[in-house]
Amino acid sequence: MKIYGIKTCGSVRKAIKFFKENEFEFEFIDFKKVSMDEKKIKSWLEKVDINKLFNNKGTKYRTLKLKELNLDDDAKIKWLAKENMLIKRPVIEYKGKVIVAYNEEIYKELFL
Repeated sequence: MKIYGIKTCGSVRKAIKFFKENEFEFEFIDFKKVSMDEKKIKSWLEKVDINKLFNNKGTKYRTLKLKELNLDDDAKIKWLAKENMLIKRPVIEYKGKVIVAYNEEIYKELFL
């Protein structure tokens, strides 16, 4: 299992706590230390919708004024690769699946 995100994100902290409490081993990949490129993002998009992965509610989205640009999917991919803080967190890779965002009920269903 790999968990992608940033340590200061509340959702990422909840996910890490969930997996530690349930004794899952995982590798944490910090977006601030390891940049996700277009290839990685496209591999996630084979398994999850871009609108699930692209965080259009966060501070970074508003700061960059991306709403005004009316981005298509290709432009969103380029922005995700250029600015990893636009990726909704956490992103979890587990047994060939990609799970985006923290939802305790879904986690219980998928992992327990």
